Amino acid sequence: MRKLIILDRDGVINEDSDAYVKSVAEWRPLPGSAAAIARLNHAGYRVVLATNQSGIGQGLFDVATLNLMHDKMHRLVAQAGGRIDAVFFCPHTKDDQCDCRKPRPGMFKEIARRFETDLRDVPCIGDSLRDLEAGAAMHCEPALVKTGKGMATLKAGGLPVGTRVFDDLAAAALHYAP
Repeated sequence: MRKLIILDRDGVINEDSDAYVKSVAEWRPLPGSAAAIARLNHAGYRVVLATNQSGIGQGLFDVATLNLMHDKMHRLVAQAGGRIDAVFFCPHTKDDQCDCRKPRPGMFKEIARRFETDLRDVPCIGDSLRDLEAGAAMHCEPALVKTGKGMATLKAGGLPVGTRVFDDLAAAALHYAP
């Protein structure tokens, strides 16, 4: 059985923006993130993304544009010798009250169903409280990176019990794949 690890996207793998990442040009990888994913793969992890993309629901970009951003991400990760096994995203806005938008665990439930596995103790890496809360609801092991909104999240406190804190995805990868 291969190990699984769940990552948020914006602020973990790529630069985040309060104005949303809306185009391929705006999607810029964080230093070391592609190599970190490759490191996790080489240690036997299947890497899965769970990302809120409410810009779609707000009409800021469409699914085709999101797919182009993800194509760029997949290419850069492949160039580093890694791969992302699946991308799960919620296109809804906060007002939609859907079950898939983090902090609700709907995306994580779907990941468990599709990968036919229990997510207990599966590492879940994010930069916001809602990332960690969604994972914690499914008994994942929460891990916060200080990139993106991570420093503000850390300062605000209230993290799920047992949350590990790392400078960035590269540091987290070193922990999970020494």
